[in-house]
Amino acid sequence: MSIKIKSKIKGYQVVKADKAEPAPVEAPKAKAKAAVAEVIQMHESVERPEDLFGSTYKIKSPLFEHALYVTINDIVLNRGSEHEQRRPFEIFINSKNMDHFQWIVALTRIMSAVFRKGGDITFLVEEMKAVFDPRGGYFKAGGVWMPSIVAEIGCVVEKHLKKIGMLADPDISDSQRALMEEKRAAYENVQKTAEENDPELPEAEDGASSFPASASLCGKCNTKALVLMDNCQTCLNCGYSKCG
Repeated sequence: MSIKIKSKIKGYQVVKADKAEPAPVEAPKAKAKAAVAEVIQMHESVERPEDLFGSTYKIKSPLFEHALYVTINDIVLNRGSEHEQRRPFEIFINSKNMDHFQWIVALTRIMSAVFRKGGDITFLVEEMKAVFDPRGGYFKAGGVWMPSIVAEIGCVVEKHLKKIGMLADPDISDSQRALMEEKRAAYENVQKTAEENDPELPEAEDGASSFPASASLCGKCNTKALVLMDNCQTCLNCGYSKCG
């Protein structure tokens, strides 16, 4: 169809089709997704940085002639952000004693692999503390019973995980703590009176334990702090009582 123009053209204008404006809510959503994706979780692909934060713990066991030195190195993920967390990355055990070199190297390599795997690694503590030595365990300083050297390494790992916040100590109420202090003070008074009446009673060795030498092993905290008070076995360390 043609149209004949009879008058002189004085101007013109190009008419463009209306374009739909993009929804303003799309950009914030994309930014939110990008922010979530930037959070780094522990997994096997996380590369080891040049420097790590480490802590070294000393283990002196009567089963070994020389002490063991356990070093646990931590990696800090998402440093400087609200998602910052500290996770163990590797573990080393050094000693002058080479008799147990093979199983110590194997244990540290497996534990380091579990650390780098990510997820919940706190199960290692209970698994290691449950290992018993067929030759018998030993008491460490403070009267705490250790069923094996592996169990004490597990206690070191537990101590480190509590230090970096991956494990929490069981909460003891103020009333229970006050009751423990009261029980301990009462027992010490009874022992002091007995020693004054009978000076031939044996005294506890200096530095061996902060609990009475006659105390028995507590099945809850594995500490030699269970004493008989008011016809009931009571632990002076954790407050456990067979009478409730």
